[in-house]
Amino acid sequence: MIAADFAVRNIGLLATLRGPVPRVGSQLRDLGLIPQAALAAADGRLVWVGADKDIEARVQLAPEDVTDAGGAAVVPGFVDAHTHLAFAGTRDDEIVQRLAGASYQAIAASGGGIVRSVAATRAASVEELTASIVSRLDEMLLCGTTTAEVKSGYGLETAAELRSLEAIDLAGRRHPVTVVPTFLGAHEVPLERRGERGRYLDELIGEMLPEIARRRLARFCDVFCEAGVFTVDESRRILGGARDLGLRLRIHADELVWTGGAELGAEMAARSADHLIFVSDAGIQALARASCAATLLPAASFYLRLGRFAPARALISAGVPLALATDVNPGAGLSPSMTFAISLACFGMGLSLEEALAAATIGGAYSVGLEAEVGSLEVGKRADLLVLRSERLLDLVRVGAPALKTVVKNARVVVRDGVRVPVAGRTQPLC
Repeated sequence: MIAADFAVRNIGLLATLRGPVPRVGSQLRDLGLIPQAALAAADGRLVWVGADKDIEARVQLAPEDVTDAGGAAVVPGFVDAHTHLAFAGTRDDEIVQRLAGASYQAIAASGGGIVRSVAATRAASVEELTASIVSRLDEMLLCGTTTAEVKSGYGLETAAELRSLEAIDLAGRRHPVTVVPTFLGAHEVPLERRGERGRYLDELIGEMLPEIARRRLARFCDVFCEAGVFTVDESRRILGGARDLGLRLRIHADELVWTGGAELGAEMAARSADHLIFVSDAGIQALARASCAATLLPAASFYLRLGRFAPARALISAGVPLALATDVNPGAGLSPSMTFAISLACFGMGLSLEEALAAATIGGAYSVGLEAEVGSLEVGKRADLLVLRSERLLDLVRVGAPALKTVVKNARVVVRDGVRVPVAGRTQPLC
């Protein structure tokens, strides 16, 4: 008999997402479904997954350790592979401008955008930033996110970037959601350094990166490779410096125009290239050859009113690994909901529900380098899962209707009927 201290029984349909990683092409449609299923865990990790009729003969459980799914579907916890939670202040006036027709580029050119969040973030203490991040993680957890990548990038100076990463680390220690910290000092050149761009790059590579690596404050380094922000050559230099210090790589690529960011991500062996709204055919082929995840952010296209989405079908056809994320941020990522991202991916980017669910779970796990830990419901992985309100996976795209009944993190119920459930213990930090 297998000893367990947690189980979910009476699962109408279990989407295990078991299978190869990274998942590409037609593999994205295989959810590893088990009807009338059950699963069991011990010490936070799955020890048995199978048919409900077999669990009593295979697993030793106390009655109080069993959660009844009531015939509803169960899926892995969502892995949100791209967020900007470490900020202070708001940019509500910019959102009003955008609703009136102003473009992202026009707002940024007038002193808005990323740099607008810098002053408030620099003025915030570590504890203030931590509290803000925890509050945003609460919103995400209620929406089913159990693992999230979180970037710095609104400090844009050494001390402020370090405070942001310290706050990300503290929030991860205090919250059930597993947090993957990313350094994004190359989010923009701060206004006061525009006349000495080269010196800012030198500071970022020669001062910020070594200190962050020494203190193990980040798992990844990211760069905003975009027209008017960082060029391909500058991005290559930043990412090369991060790689030399042992950090893994990500890149904001081809979001507003084509820059060659996807090609650079593939060249640098980045784990993920994100946005990709204007990716070229050559960039798509390069990502496929490098097995570099395409982390797509349909909510960014929606809130920025760009009029187009990333070419998800072309990426799938080429064999690029796919991930989905919310892009939560103060200016253009207004929803913490992965089910909203899934809905936009299906009805805006042309994904099937199966493809979108795979991208939001095991695809996201691959994007953040945690595919051996989360993203699917297989023996040995963390028991992070969502009990839906019915047996219908299509509930995930009913925007505005609550899809989730229960959220489980590390084999402990953390959300029940839309309410946070306090649990003992904390998620172990990754760095």
